[in-house]
Amino acid sequence: MQKDPWLGIEPRTFSLQGNSATNCATVQPDSTILECSKNAPGDGETEKRQGGSCQHRLIQSLDRKLRVRGDMETPGRIVTTPDALDFTVENVEKALHQLYYDPNIENKNLAQKWLMQAQVSPQAWQFCWVLLSPDKVPEIQYFGASALHTKISRYWSDIPTDQYESLKSQLFSQIACFSSGSKMVLTRLCVALASLALNTMPDAWPGAVAEMVRVFQEEGGGVDGRARCLALLELLTVLPEEFQTSRLPQYRKGQVRGALGREWGSVCPLLQQLLRRTDSPGAVKARVLRCLSSWVLLDVPLNESEGLVHDCFSALSDPELFDTAVEAIVNAISQPDSQRYVNTLLKLVPQVLALHDQLREAVQNGDMETCHGICRIAVTLGENHSRTLLEQVDHWQSFLALVNMIMFCTGIPGHYPVNETTSSLTLTFWYTLQDEIMSFESDKQAVYLQVYRPVYFQLVDVLLHKAQFPSDQEYASWSSDEKEQFRIYRVDISDTLMYVYEMLGAELLSNLYDKLGRLLTNTEQPTSWQHTEALLYGFQSIAETIDVNYSDVIPGLIGLIPRININNVQLADTVMFTIGALAEWLADHPVMLSSVLPLVLQALGNPDLSVSSVSTLKKICRECKYDLPPYATNIVAVSQEVLIKQIHKTSQCMWLMQALGFLLSALPVEDILRNLHSLITPYIQQLEKLADETPNPSNKLAIIHILGLLSNLFTTLDISKQDDESADGSAPPVKATPPPPGPNPVVVVLQQVFALIQKVLSKWLNDSQVVEAVCAIFEKSVKTLLHDFAPMVSQLSEMLGQMYSTIPQASALDLTRQMVHIFASETDHFPPIKALFELVTSVTLSIFQQGPRDHPDIVDSFMQLQAQLLLFFVTGP
Repeated sequence: MQKDPWLGIEPRTFSLQGNSATNCATVQPDSTILECSKNAPGDGETEKRQGGSCQHRLIQSLDRKLRVRGDMETPGRIVTTPDALDFTVENVEKALHQLYYDPNIENKNLAQKWLMQAQVSPQAWQFCWVLLSPDKVPEIQYFGASALHTKISRYWSDIPTDQYESLKSQLFSQIACFSSGSKMVLTRLCVALASLALNTMPDAWPGAVAEMVRVFQEEGGGVDGRARCLALLELLTVLPEEFQTSRLPQYRKGQVRGALGREWGSVCPLLQQLLRRTDSPGAVKARVLRCLSSWVLLDVPLNESEGLVHDCFSALSDPELFDTAVEAIVNAISQPDSQRYVNTLLKLVPQVLALHDQLREAVQNGDMETCHGICRIAVTLGENHSRTLLEQVDHWQSFLALVNMIMFCTGIPGHYPVNETTSSLTLTFWYTLQDEIMSFESDKQAVYLQVYRPVYFQLVDVLLHKAQFPSDQEYASWSSDEKEQFRIYRVDISDTLMYVYEMLGAELLSNLYDKLGRLLTNTEQPTSWQHTEALLYGFQSIAETIDVNYSDVIPGLIGLIPRININNVQLADTVMFTIGALAEWLADHPVMLSSVLPLVLQALGNPDLSVSSVSTLKKICRECKYDLPPYATNIVAVSQEVLIKQIHKTSQCMWLMQALGFLLSALPVEDILRNLHSLITPYIQQLEKLADETPNPSNKLAIIHILGLLSNLFTTLDISKQDDESADGSAPPVKATPPPPGPNPVVVVLQQVFALIQKVLSKWLNDSQVVEAVCAIFEKSVKTLLHDFAPMVSQLSEMLGQMYSTIPQASALDLTRQMVHIFASETDHFPPIKALFELVTSVTLSIFQQGPRDHPDIVDSFMQLQAQLLLFFVTGP
């Protein structure tokens, strides 16, 4: 055989048309397996069992093993395996027709299940070759190839060693046959041969890749050179991909990875030859680039693929090759081991910088795909090799140029995600670069900071510009999905700004404050609300997570906020969130509350500001509650008004009740009781009315809503001083000072409404949601009040026992567990707690006898109750 010019070394001319592929039936190199399969059982002809037939021997040996092991080794088997005779070629074709063309979805599902069994059955070795016949349609051929791959990849141990060569030879023949046929069938056959190679490397098939190249280099078989070239490239491409997903044992994976690494010497020259040939068509070059992408994922040393990577940069000028070239470059330079090859990396930097003109042209032309691809390359190089390139001090200017190129990508014109989608790719790079700079020892760090602090100040300006909203008209034209993507993008920018603060420190806040001050005090030029909002967003991003209590610009910022002309919902939202982010600072500077609290209370009445205004008021009431008594009457009045008008959704109403709980906690007891009376009386009256009505879905929701309001109020209403951080935590807080004398206001209210709650329960005891809402009131009160809840223990224990005895529910057990946790060690309250525990245990055990599987929630809650009791006995009171 001569070597084909497409795949050989000899520089011979080759017509791009070539000769047309000959029908598969005429291509019969080493085709004994195929010929045997034509007479295999189930193809409608009498089986010719010739002793010398290798296919016959293969089928016989496989059948003997798989008849015993097939059922056990077939994962996901859904129905009982039919008789082996059912897996005939005719039945497989009928099932495939049913799968593809039957409009009935149930029939399709049945066909799919049957075909899944067929392809792992012993008979698959017989029908898969027949299904590959040239007279079959591609869908049928594809199933045959898939079945072949399944048998090789999942049942390799069942193939006799003396059949490896025959199987390999036939796969080569079939791939050559389909090189000018169906692409999907060709790919599946290549995957099958790749699986065979992985299972036989390196011992049974040494030099597998070199042999693949040699076999396809040889002219013959009636298939043109370009088709065989593409087939070989497909085979070489899927080989590493199949390795990544193979089921090889771990020790074999290491052996095979090493063998594949040694085979790179056979692949690299071929790829270079094809990529550099001037007459190589685009399809061949694209396949070469895909092949390179696949192989570099095997950790091919970067210096060994350097020439090919350079060729990939040249391919970026070809629009048809651009995407595949980008993928190949990114995969090559992002391999963990590539940082070892410093010289190669240094050669790549100017190649990336040379793309800047192409990037600018793409931006001008609105070519988002090209922008995206070039940005990926620049970011991948910078993100993966920042430290390596920073350490090359003789080349600091080229790396700084790369950083500036990435800055250009960050600030690419347009609004994300409508006009551009590139800038978001760069954000993780800025994290990485900062981490690397800050990780150097102090003397080196000082040098790098001198160079890169100005870059990061520029980055802040760029990010805040990118975070700006578009015009109101443009924003209104965006889809809901685009708005959500933009919201997430702004969150990512916020995270980046917070991170940048670690490098720039207080100077960043001063910078933002100066810009905001100039913006708001400049009367000559009109200011867009977008610009103001973006600067405030920068403040908010930092203040949310960074301690700014010692910043000297916050007083000025608080003073500027009332000067903002809030004429837009987005701006108003950001103003609210900024005030909320400064709640801890306000707690240390309560004199400034009067500047911002009126803005928050005014915003409460705007349903468009529901989330921002309510969450901000909650933060202020939590952090500043001991400074709020002068404002309490006004806060309660405004809150009552918006609650009665039902301005906010359910979740915001619950937050508002929590805010009021924090607020009331700091008032004298008599003021708490007075405010509680005016606050909850309308709801108690409504609940009394609902309790008299016949249960229906509408009044159920109203009852749950009212109970939720009460439980959220009692969650945060605590008249004793305690650790604020534990107020919303799962662990009970520790009281720091004793409460004032007299009953706790929450207990007073609960005692007053206890009879009403029992009345509600009597009608809704079989509804788990209502029962859960009732239990939540007491459970949250117990967690907050701890031993102050003592006056309620006896009557609550009695009610819980009655509830659980009538209709057992998990929420009652959870409340019992809280009661045991707090009061089991107290002598005065031990009798009712003991009686309750014995009762729920007796009832639960009777449920277990009937069948606990029907009540998994009760089982879980009961076991947690038992664990709580065991903990009590082990640790003691």
